[in-house]
Amino acid sequence: MRIFKRVWNWFDDITGISAVLGPLLKHPVPRARKSAWFYVLGSATLISFFLQIVTGIALASGYVPSSGQAYDTLLFITGTDIGRIVRGMHAFGASAMVILIGLHTIRVYLMGAYKYPRQMNWLTGAGLLLLTLLMAFTGQLLRWDQTGFWSVVIAAEQAGRTPVIGQWLARFIMAGDTVGGATLSRFFAAHVFFIPALIFLFVAFHLYLVVHNGISEPPQAGRPVDPKKYRSWYQALLARDGQPFWPDAAWRDAAFGLLVIVVVAVLAIVIGPPELGPPPDPTIVEASPRPEWYLLWYYAVLSLIPKWSEDWVIILGPAIFGAVLILLPLAAGKGERSPIRRPWSFVIVAFTVFMIAYYGAVGHIAPWSPRMESPPLPAQVVGATTGPVAEGARVFHYKGCLYCHLISGYGGIRGPDLTYAGDILTPAQMTTRIYSGGTNMPSYTGNLTSEELSALIAFLSSRHRQPVFPLPLPRKQ
Repeated sequence: MRIFKRVWNWFDDITGISAVLGPLLKHPVPRARKSAWFYVLGSATLISFFLQIVTGIALASGYVPSSGQAYDTLLFITGTDIGRIVRGMHAFGASAMVILIGLHTIRVYLMGAYKYPRQMNWLTGAGLLLLTLLMAFTGQLLRWDQTGFWSVVIAAEQAGRTPVIGQWLARFIMAGDTVGGATLSRFFAAHVFFIPALIFLFVAFHLYLVVHNGISEPPQAGRPVDPKKYRSWYQALLARDGQPFWPDAAWRDAAFGLLVIVVVAVLAIVIGPPELGPPPDPTIVEASPRPEWYLLWYYAVLSLIPKWSEDWVIILGPAIFGAVLILLPLAAGKGERSPIRRPWSFVIVAFTVFMIAYYGAVGHIAPWSPRMESPPLPAQVVGATTGPVAEGARVFHYKGCLYCHLISGYGGIRGPDLTYAGDILTPAQMTTRIYSGGTNMPSYTGNLTSEELSALIAFLSSRHRQPVFPLPLPRKQ
């Protein structure tokens, strides 16, 4: 201990670090008696981020961000005992970081800690929330398997629907016109360098604001925030009932942070990292990629909403979410902080958690669209085994129409239900639609022979709600 003390004294003498850290560690914080453990979520999120940095550096030392080697290097890393544990800790650490920053956001919202003078605390925290989700998303492609590959294709397709800049965004995400080695390099650079650098900047500014504005006191009903009087009242509270952050309050942060590391390590050892899927092959379309659990609810919503509303949800959903995060502290920066006086805050949180949990569960069974695995229509649905109708049913499946259109419960759900197409469209209208295409439907001009088109029209025209019988000929008198 004497040696360590001498080393510290020498280091402190030439750096003066204690003069900087001392006031930070000893800064007073409000005494939170009943709700003290709710205040550990922010520091636990930071600890989980540092855990991601450590395990990420270890993985990057053996990972080759090349389209020809990335998958094999991950197989090699996972095949060793240490590599399996490190990769497992990185995967579970990502989930822990998402959970903790989500719970921290809920705590801050319910306790009204986004109000004056901590509006910028909230805004930087919202930025960290979005960066955490972006970090998790970019990490999925680095597995370089079928799921990661198609997830990027889907993300680019969604980004492409943004007005004006959609095509530019799609090309930026894919680093070109298709997903390939350039895409992997871009995602690796974003995941390892750019996004962590932004997180460090946001964390530094966020911690500065926490020290500058002070940790929010537990809310009390009937004690609203008045910007004109709050700072003087807060300083009086610290003088009257404050305590130094270290060690009186910091021990809880340290204990909970250690618990997070232990839980992540145990899960990594017992369960291990997520299993790698088949290596990416764009020629194999029989894929059913699903995002990680924290984005699975969004996948389920997009799978189940009506086709016409897709663009609105994809574009306006994230825009509204971002606008709410930004406008909340600006529009409601004063007034009551106690959730008892803000009962709607409980309703909003409960509704949000329920939606994420419910649709997250639905996401495990939500149909992937297009349904590339759709089998040919059975004979009882076609209504014929030979002739133009049967041939048209085979064309309907062979040309991929069944991937997106339902026929008597068989097929995909993204296109219109064509079970009773003969009651809806005339043969001429069917021909026009097939040749002209539509929203998310390619044109089949040049992709169908005249015989295939005739058979396809015959099949679709045979689809009626009730059997159609020919009118009897009038009897000759």
